[in-house]
Amino acid sequence: MLVIKNLEKSYGKFKALKGLNLEIEKGEIFGFIGPNGAGKSTTMKIVSGLLSPDSGEVYVDGIDAIKNNKALKDKIGYMPDFFGVYDNLKAIEYLEFYASIYGIVGEEARKLSMDLLELVNLQDKYDANVDGLSRGMKQRLCLARCLVHNPELLILDEPASGMDPRARFEMKGILKNLKEMGKTIIVSSHILSELGEICTRIGIVKNGVIVCEGTVEEVMLMASGTAPINITVMDSVEESIALLKQRPEVNEVSVDGNKITINVVGGDKEAKDILKELVIKDIPVISYSKSAGNLEEVFIQITEENN
Repeated sequence: MLVIKNLEKSYGKFKALKGLNLEIEKGEIFGFIGPNGAGKSTTMKIVSGLLSPDSGEVYVDGIDAIKNNKALKDKIGYMPDFFGVYDNLKAIEYLEFYASIYGIVGEEARKLSMDLLELVNLQDKYDANVDGLSRGMKQRLCLARCLVHNPELLILDEPASGMDPRARFEMKGILKNLKEMGKTIIVSSHILSELGEICTRIGIVKNGVIVCEGTVEEVMLMASGTAPINITVMDSVEESIALLKQRPEVNEVSVDGNKITINVVGGDKEAKDILKELVIKDIPVISYSKSAGNLEEVFIQITEENN
């Protein structure tokens, strides 16, 4: 869906992008992680056709996004970090206005707008003035705006910025629904733990290049060489701990009640072998799952290593 090759961009003497490369497959939720000034927003604006690079290539679904900018209009929905709303409109009028830009008017626009409001859980606010909506509601309304032309690629720059925990939870659910609908999503955020929960892959950006990318598990392995696994047992906690500590691939065990967290050197095979032994030894395992781990710690470690 998206291919970026050797992307470079400077603002005066400041080089924001230094040969950034990235590939994102159709149907992914890709998390863009990086400190302020790392190049996330610049990359997103270039992919959206809002900014021209100094050099490099960008292809969206095979379209040259730099040379054939107009063809991107139907492919991409872009939500900037500082969104704009028209306070003198009602929510339904706001979406109908943007639908009209794409030639969708009348009853078709009304039905589409109501469907989008339902998608972002704002159907009961269709007749509310935009200026009376909370920040989280406005952000969800702006996400709906990005969907009026049914784009294949969504580019969301800090969509959960400033939201309270409930609003972030709702946004996370909406993004999962959009993925199930076949949308490809690029999302940047400083709320790293939540990116770990919803993203198929993440990329850590530092000084204009991607210094690390992969699944959350792969990034954790790159940073620390271990993958955290959460195990919940019905009982036999002490027996479980003793068994786990004997495993050579387990290098750390921590306990909180009946929940045991282990750090495993390796990947899926090692995780499978550990579970197999627990079952063979009649340990009453209630749940066994990979953990997103502490992305904040990984982020700090990786970016410090690449200073």
